[in-house]
Formats: sequence, structure tokens, C-alpha cells
Amino acid sequence: MIWQLKRLFERIGDRQDIDCEIPLEELRDYSGCKSIVTPISIKGSIQNRAGMVSLDYSLTFRMRSLCDRCLDEFERSCCFSFEHILVRSESELDDDTVCYCENSALDLTALAVSDILAELPTKLLCKEDCKGLCPVCGKNLNRGDCGCCADE
Repeated sequence: MIWQLKRLFERIGDRQDIDCEIPLEELRDYSGCKSIVTPISIKGSIQNRAGMVSLDYSLTFRMRSLCDRCLDEFERSCCFSFEHILVRSESELDDDTVCYCENSALDLTALAVSDILAELPTKLLCKEDCKGLCPVCGKNLNRGDCGCCADE
């Protein structure tokens, strides 16, 4: 999803609201998005304040994955908010908040996917206090003690 921003870069005070969805079909092109099971809903704005163009947006989606501790499948809603400064020329700043818009165009899909992947934890758990599997018998300890490692 490409947003043309030439006018925004040139006119101080201009603002463009964002209210869109990234369909699941578009997400299939990106590795790391297989766990997303709903379109990504994006709401926010792009505005030029005193010559600096900024993007503020939030996104929501549902994901389904296997727990890295107990191997049960789980589904949850996710909501993240992000802020970026948009620039038309490549910046020497090595900053995750600065986004280069080649030819005054912003690829919102690529940016949103990149932001999501950076925000998701490296270990996905069904719940924060997941007990995992018994190392001896393999029983899911969230469902009760197995008895074989109670003496440890």
C-alpha cells in the first residue's frame, strides 16, 4: 500500500488521515507474518509540522501461534502504536524512527510489517505464566501436575 506524500512534504500544516486495512493476501509476501490471521487494521495520521513530516499510527490484528513452552495453540489480539519521522532524502541517522520515502512515497505495508516483527517477542507464550511441558513425561503442566517430577 503506497502513500504518495509529495504534497505533504511541500505544504506545512498539511495532514492526511489513515484508516485502512492490509489484507491477508498482501501479508503472504512477507516472512514472519504466517501467524497473523486477520487483516491488519491501521489508523493514524501523517502531518507536516513546521516542515517536519511525521507518521503516528496504531495497528490491530489477531494472531494464532504455538506456545514456545507448552506447544498448545493460542490466539490473541495485538495492538501496537508507532511513530516515525518521514524524510525524502536518505539520512545518515541510524534511527529506527526515521523512515526514508523514496520519490516522496511511503510503502505503509512494508513499514507496518517491519514494525510488527520488531515488536513481537522472540518467544511466543500462550500466557505469561505458562508452566510448559514436564521434561520427563512431556505432560502439559498447565493442565495439572504429572507426578513424575513432583519430588524435584
